Amino acid sequence: MTSRSGPAGVAALAAVLLAAATGCAGGPAPAGGAPTPRVTKTGPAVPSAAPGGASAPTGFTLVASGDVLPHDSIIRRAAEDSEGGGYDFAPMFAGVKSVVSGADLAICHMETVYGKGGGPYTGYPAFKSPPEVAAALKATGYDSCSTASNHTLDDGADGLGRTLDALDRAGVRHAGSARTAEEAAKPTLLKAGGATVAQLAYTYDTNGYPMPEGQPWAVRMLDERQVIADARAARAAGADVVVVSVHWGTEWQTEPDERQLSLGRALTASQSGGRPDIDLIIGTHAHVPQAYEKVNGTWIIYGMGDQVAGDMINHEGAFDPRGNQGSIGRFTFSPPRTPGARWEVTRAEFVPQWFDTGRGRVVNLGADEGSSPNRSDIREAIRQVVLGRGAAKDGLVMGK
Repeated sequence: MTSRSGPAGVAALAAVLLAAATGCAGGPAPAGGAPTPRVTKTGPAVPSAAPGGASAPTGFTLVASGDVLPHDSIIRRAAEDSEGGGYDFAPMFAGVKSVVSGADLAICHMETVYGKGGGPYTGYPAFKSPPEVAAALKATGYDSCSTASNHTLDDGADGLGRTLDALDRAGVRHAGSARTAEEAAKPTLLKAGGATVAQLAYTYDTNGYPMPEGQPWAVRMLDERQVIADARAARAAGADVVVVSVHWGTEWQTEPDERQLSLGRALTASQSGGRPDIDLIIGTHAHVPQAYEKVNGTWIIYGMGDQVAGDMINHEGAFDPRGNQGSIGRFTFSPPRTPGARWEVTRAEFVPQWFDTGRGRVVNLGADEGSSPNRSDIREAIRQVVLGRGAAKDGLVMGK
């Protein structure tokens, strides 16, 4: 999201904040933790026969989606959607629930931190979202969320802690921020099909907010050597597949920037014992859809765009409809063909999506075949960006 140089209230930063009130700013309102293995959403994996009578692990599908960014208008919509008072965010996600819940493993990006129960809640520039967001993520089918972003310290250690506590209560795992040093040191391990999947998460910055005193581990910062070390540690902890969530890139730029490209090349080139250390990279932060690309044999989503956000205002101070466009990545992983080999992505898909700010609803444009010309144009614009770095030649297709 739009970067700031330090905590709010510092007079020297006032001009910077004013100039930066673009990317994360919603327009006027008209409209993790310690590893705990669990079964997949479709139930325990059913072993299949393998040579010699041994059971072989089963494959799985993974979906990942972009920034959940509750601006003031989104918070008001959730209040309107709640029938008994409070906030109900679940209706916003209903349009993609079948995509999310239909996967064996579903990962979101929780961009903001949560305020206290009952509020007050705030949007841009220092977000404090209702904790009811966590229940909606669970109801939609999400299993885990990355929580490392440039807004992770908007409300200091208290906000970080409230967010992880709420996700824990909802039954949603998390990666990228931590309440204790012990929690920070352990990879988030998830079960999907016959695989153990590690989710690691990092952010390029925290808008200049320093780490809470005595808590240098509170937010995982993006550093090539650290990511590789963490990936290898996750593998040693039992991960068959390592997924890296990265909050990076340049806002409002559909093309990945040089930092994304160079870091993507380095991370996908890293190997141990002839096996890649990282199996999938999923990016957030730019507010607009970015390309998918297979680099060194590993898929990278440079940016999935925003999943839920208010009307988005760009750096020129104008409403930019691209800020409500995005994609969901869906990857089918198959077990290794030989002992010690990697789990292979045997099908790669993107599902175009759009957040209709007028209705306050996510729209699955992949399944919206009878859509209006406007929706068709949005779907085509997303498709062109997603395929802009030649992913179609490596088998990426549009899904529903």
